Amino acid sequence: MPQAPRCDAEWLACAPHRIREDFLKGLSEGALLALPFLFDFWALPHQVAPKGAWKTWVCMGGRGAGKTRAGAEWVRAQVEGAGPRDPGRARRVALVGETLDQVREVMVMGDSGILACSPPDRRPVWEATRKRLVWPNGAVAQAFSAHAPEAMRGPQFDAAWADELGKWKKSEEAWDQLQFALRLGEDPRCVVTTTPRAEGVLRRVLGLDTTVVSRAPTSENRAFLAPSFLREVEARYGGTRLGRQELDGALLEDVEGTLFPQALIDGCRIEAAPALSRVVVAVDPAVSGNAGSDLCGIVVVGAMTEGPVGTWRAVVLEDASVKATSPTDWARAAIAARDRHGAERLVAEVNQGGDLVAQVLRQVDPLVPVRAVHAARGKAARAEPVAALYEQGRVSHLRGLGALEEQMAQMTAQGFRGRGSPDRVDALVWALHELILAPAEHHRAPRTRVL
Repeated sequence: MPQAPRCDAEWLACAPHRIREDFLKGLSEGALLALPFLFDFWALPHQVAPKGAWKTWVCMGGRGAGKTRAGAEWVRAQVEGAGPRDPGRARRVALVGETLDQVREVMVMGDSGILACSPPDRRPVWEATRKRLVWPNGAVAQAFSAHAPEAMRGPQFDAAWADELGKWKKSEEAWDQLQFALRLGEDPRCVVTTTPRAEGVLRRVLGLDTTVVSRAPTSENRAFLAPSFLREVEARYGGTRLGRQELDGALLEDVEGTLFPQALIDGCRIEAAPALSRVVVAVDPAVSGNAGSDLCGIVVVGAMTEGPVGTWRAVVLEDASVKATSPTDWARAAIAARDRHGAERLVAEVNQGGDLVAQVLRQVDPLVPVRAVHAARGKAARAEPVAALYEQGRVSHLRGLGALEEQMAQMTAQGFRGRGSPDRVDALVWALHELILAPAEHHRAPRTRVL
């Protein structure tokens, strides 16, 4: 059988102007007036509630990905009936945000909030003194602040919308009180719209069998975002760990006991490197260099070494790590990084490869200066003094280091908690040891008196 012609918002937006005009002219006046409020037509896949039996739907995405619209439309779908005064599936709804102001200004009255999404004949009325919305069919949505969880004791609901759960200050208590209040009807449900944050309650909710999840990056909703906004945030945050969270909608976790907390990493970013005294390229080589070998960590770091050694600072310039299929692949990548940044030398760990590491590098460039370093301590022990440099504010990051920063967040005093080997972090440690830590140790070493 021939397929019916496709007709949805994505198709319409991409269709030629003539087809769009013909489509709109073919609608009756009533259909044309109703079209802006037919969310099934406009919704992106991540904005549509999943089918099946679930207790909580987490709509998780980057900034501007359309999460608020998804939450507002889900509430509409729960409370509205076939006609303006017909009952819907839900009659008592909890609206919970970080503060009451945010519930009112974002969830209720915002550009993508419930009032903006509702057609005139079904639009609820906001009763400010009672902090609630009332629909023409008698359904009521009550506003709550996550800062005041006790306010949810007593009321009961058959649906709830929780916004930005990942940043609630009293998330444990507020979420628990909301769950106790969701006790009306045959199938009380909750939608959570949030930018991902590795916060305890959000992690717990995501781990439940009764939770379903949809994810989307900011770019998924680009048709409804200012192009200048996308250009700016992608230029500033693309390739950073913060960008992966806030733009890509990825849930990035600080593992327990991390040496490099997210806040520490976020606080060390700069837009451009200052004048540098020295630059090195550190290499944690994958000696075998085949399809099954680990990544080869290659990190470029510069330092400002004027003044007392205790005041020296460093800037991480590039993560040039590669998955090499042969030893010469990573050697070429390391030497190319040296050439891009005018580095004075390569620093390479030789615990596994021994003299082979320098030989491979000199096959590519016979004159490349290489300092071989040997690891006498474990990876975590070597990373601890580097973490201290970050805590002292002596290391900065340029943007574009997201993969390195993710590995850093999973390095603890007890070892690496991520998958595989922390090759990028190893290279970072060797670079900072060469530029900052080794000179400081030499400076502190006692001098022998000659008698």
